[in-house]
Amino acid sequence: MTDATAGTVAQTTTPPQRRSWWRRLLRDRAAVLALVVLALIFAAAALAPWIAPYDPYASSRKVMLPPAWAARGTMEHLLGTDPQGRDILSRLLYGTRLTLLIGLSSILIGGMFGSFLGLLAAFYGRLDPWIMRVSDVLLSLPAILLGLALVAAMGQGIMPVVLALIISTIPDCARIARGIAMGIMKQEFIEAGRALGLPDRQLFVRYLLRNAISSILIFLSLRFGQLILIAASLSFLGLGARPPVAELGMMAAQGRDFFLFAPHIAVIPSVLILIIVLAANIAGDALRDVLDPRLQT
Repeated sequence: MTDATAGTVAQTTTPPQRRSWWRRLLRDRAAVLALVVLALIFAAAALAPWIAPYDPYASSRKVMLPPAWAARGTMEHLLGTDPQGRDILSRLLYGTRLTLLIGLSSILIGGMFGSFLGLLAAFYGRLDPWIMRVSDVLLSLPAILLGLALVAAMGQGIMPVVLALIISTIPDCARIARGIAMGIMKQEFIEAGRALGLPDRQLFVRYLLRNAISSILIFLSLRFGQLILIAASLSFLGLGARPPVAELGMMAAQGRDFFLFAPHIAVIPSVLILIIVLAANIAGDALRDVLDPRLQT
């Protein structure tokens, strides 16, 4: 058997239906809506410095104004103002930017490192017990408690939150990647590659990683929404960004003391968090439906 033959065997493990995964995704109206919402949110966050109507940190005497649709008779401050007179819409744009940045950096760093460890554990059996025991230790540390410990050691700020999310993501991704890789390692094309004497690096990258990447991406897309929610929760508890930095969880926390007579201050950022998490979960479920070969008919 030649190297080309082994490559052909590897390619046959990828279902033909994957070629039209984009078309199947577009047939799911809920997924398309979720992707459009996420795209708009990401675009608004990226363009925040150019589309924000006011300086998000500039205070004024117009404190706790209700949203423009609440019979104010003016379109100034569309979403109202907070207790310091700052424009909520402008702070929302900048806060979304920071929240998404926290979630993306955590999922990219923690996801890549954890997935790499999981693939290594499956590929090199002698490393499996060590990597999995470390993962078990990390899994016993909830992100909230880990965030509390890091804030106590490092002080309040964004970095302890990001580190807590990265550390909590690594063991989950490692276990998922290991489970996926264990199934791939039993396939015939892996045995064919070993019989041909292919180097471990080629087997790992060309055959194992290539066949595991789609399933790993599915998990990371679902995990993203969870990280956004955990990051907002940590900030709501006062463990994240320091005032006056705009962040969605902290914005919701700052409005809780005024909920009875100015509920929009807390409700608006909370609803945006809900929309981001819900859209991310719907998009992740749709990607799983179109990319996971076990769900193909």
